[in-house]
Amino acid sequence: MIELLDLTLANAPTEAPRDAWGNALCDLGDRHTNLVVLDGDLANSTKADTFAKCHPDRFYEMGIAEQNLIGVAAGMASCGFVPWVSTFAAFLAKRALDQIRVVVAQPGLNVKLCGGYTGILTGKTGKTHQSVEDIAVFRAMPGVVTIAPADGNELRAAMTAMMADERPTYLRLTRDPSPVVFPSDYAFTIGESVLLRNGSDIGLISTGVQTIRTLEAADLLAAEGIQAAVLHVPTLKPLDIEGILAIAERTNAIITAEDHSIIGGLGSAVAEVLAEHRPTRMRRVGWQDTFGESGPNDALLKKYGLTAGHVCDAARAMLN
Repeated sequence: MIELLDLTLANAPTEAPRDAWGNALCDLGDRHTNLVVLDGDLANSTKADTFAKCHPDRFYEMGIAEQNLIGVAAGMASCGFVPWVSTFAAFLAKRALDQIRVVVAQPGLNVKLCGGYTGILTGKTGKTHQSVEDIAVFRAMPGVVTIAPADGNELRAAMTAMMADERPTYLRLTRDPSPVVFPSDYAFTIGESVLLRNGSDIGLISTGVQTIRTLEAADLLAAEGIQAAVLHVPTLKPLDIEGILAIAERTNAIITAEDHSIIGGLGSAVAEVLAEHRPTRMRRVGWQDTFGESGPNDALLKKYGLTAGHVCDAARAMLN
C-alpha cells in the first residue's frame, strides 16, 4: 500500500481522462516504436485520433468490427507489437468478449484493452453505451490485469507501467473532465492500493474516478468529526489484499464506492477479501443492479446514488 496523504481537492485543475490517454499514447509512441493503436471507429470520441496525428503510420482504423479488431490485435501482438485497442467499454466487454477470451486472454498476449466511456458519465449516450459491468467481466477473466485510474496523472503513470508489463490488461477510462489530484511525478505500481486519507472511524474504499467523490465525502465527514480513511484501489486485479485488510483492521467498518454495479466490481472484490481473511461490517455504494439512462451528469449521479453525499449517508448509517 502506497501513502499519498497530502492530496487535496481544493483548487484542483480538471482534465478529461480520454484527453490524457490520447496525449500519453503519443508520448509512449515516441519511446516505443513497437506500440500500435487499433481503433473501432470511435477515434474522435476516445481521443485515439490524437495518436493518429502523432504516429499515423502506427494507427489502424478497424471500423465497426470489434471482433475482427481483437483478432488483428492478437496477431500483431504475436509478431512483437504492443497493440493498444481503443473502443467503448460497452463493446469491449460484450461484443468482442469471446475473441478477447480465446485469442488474447488464453494465450496471454500483450494486448492493452482500453475501454472508453465507462460508468454513468458518457455524454448522454444512454443505457446502450454505458458499461456498468465491465470490471466484473474482466476481473473474472483469467490472466487479465484490470486497472481503473482516478485522474489524468494516475492514468499516465498507469500507462507507463502497462507498457512495461507484458500481460493482457484492461484499462477503464472515463469521458468527462474531473479533478486532478495525483502529482505529476506519481509512480504507478500495478497491484498497489493508495492510502489517501488516514482515519480510524470508518474505511472508505473506492476505485476509478469515483475516488474523487469519495475524497469529497471524507472531507464532508471530517467536518462532522468523523475521521474516514480513504483507500484508492486502482488495480482491481491483481488486488492489494494486504492494503484492504489494513484498512479493515484500523476501522472495523468499510464502505466501498464505485461507478459500476455493486455485483462483481470493487464491492464484491472487497467483500470476498474480508469474508475470507477478516469478516468486517461493510456496505456497497454503486449501481444497484440496474441499467442507466441519458441525462445531465449531476442528475445521473444523484439518481443512481453515486454522489459524495451518498457515500456520506452510507458511512453515517454504518456508524449509527
